[in-house]
Amino acid sequence: MAGHSHWARIKRAKSVTDARRGRAWSRLSRGIIVAARAGGGDPDSNLALRYAIDAARAENMPKDTIERAIKKGTGELGGVSYEEVVYEGYGPGGAAFLCQALTDNRTRTAPEIRKILERSGGNLGASGSVSRLFTKRGIIVVPAAAASEDKLTEIALDTGADDVKRDGDVFELSCEPGVYAALQQALQAAKVTPESAGLSMVPSLTVPLTGENAQRMMKLVEELEELDDVQNVYSNFEIAADEMERLAG
Repeated sequence: MAGHSHWARIKRAKSVTDARRGRAWSRLSRGIIVAARAGGGDPDSNLALRYAIDAARAENMPKDTIERAIKKGTGELGGVSYEEVVYEGYGPGGAAFLCQALTDNRTRTAPEIRKILERSGGNLGASGSVSRLFTKRGIIVVPAAAASEDKLTEIALDTGADDVKRDGDVFELSCEPGVYAALQQALQAAKVTPESAGLSMVPSLTVPLTGENAQRMMKLVEELEELDDVQNVYSNFEIAADEMERLAG
């Protein structure tokens, strides 16, 4: 979403409580299960699984929990069957959003999401109504103290990444999904540790929000992310950094 790195840092700071960590691990486990079921349990030959494992490790998920999720996905252990569902719509101020979910019960998940939206003055849209506004991209955020812009630019050029830009005290590298793994490996070889990394849905245009609309949108995103079935929420809203900090506080 717009202001990705800033919003990601706010969420990361909020995720330290045990309750939030538990919910994050639950969502990440579902992602591993689905990836392993679709492409097998070997992350070397299953990129989706590798990305899911990387995301779990970034949240300090224990190794045995990761392995158990993989075995559930491959059928070695019994488990719930999840399906991927994408909900689309509009929130306060006309900002578009995509909500990716892994659910074992659509009749539970859709009403929960609709209720949260309606409380915030938003609404669900038909499939494809806003997805055209987003493109899947690899986004890697690196602390400015970890590497110089010249070094990151060199890595980006060598791997085929598209862009390196400064955002406050971090650099944000973006790339096509097919380049993402090579970019990760190049950063690792250069001993550059990212603050966050993952595949994201990036908007082609943004909608600036201020005042009440900004506050309602922040609350909407947080409430959606609190749902166990929800994996990721993407939006094209844009809020000034100082106002975002104030609202997040």
